[in-house]
Amino acid sequence: MNKLFILLSFLMGVIVLSSNYLVQFPVNYYGLSEILTYGAFSYPLAFLITDLANRSYGKLVARKIVYLGFLLGIGFTVLFSTDFADLISIRIAIGSGSAFLTAQLIDVQIFDNLRRKKWFIAPLTSSMIGSTVDTFLFFSISFYGTSIPWFTLALGDLGVKIFVAIMMLIPFRLLLKTFKPI
Repeated sequence: MNKLFILLSFLMGVIVLSSNYLVQFPVNYYGLSEILTYGAFSYPLAFLITDLANRSYGKLVARKIVYLGFLLGIGFTVLFSTDFADLISIRIAIGSGSAFLTAQLIDVQIFDNLRRKKWFIAPLTSSMIGSTVDTFLFFSISFYGTSIPWFTLALGDLGVKIFVAIMMLIPFRLLLKTFKPI
């Protein structure tokens, strides 16, 4: 479990860094620049990692992966993506950390409560609720009171996150044989 624990924690940190970087760039195609950023496509992978860890090792280990992934992700963000002269960049780091911890810990608890239901109920429900909490916490902390259309961006990102959460059921189901339930 040690190698897998470290791998999942590292991947979680990379996902946080990627999402924090990509959220700064709106999707400039098909008129989506006011409602969608590229960060919406990478972040749902964090829920897949949390849910697989929770399924295999239980909520205590899943929480440890969340905490370690959080530390790595925020560390990576501060090192590679935060411009301390830019208030938005600092707000993104704070918003990301707050939203990530809150949403992932909610995801872990909901998944654990639903783990005995059909295989798709726990990951789908926990990811949907976690994505909603994460999206609105992140966008409100990072962009409220700025000229950035944060509410419409949050709605667009949430729509993509929900779509990706549904798509993540495919690898979740395929990996269930590797990540055996506790």
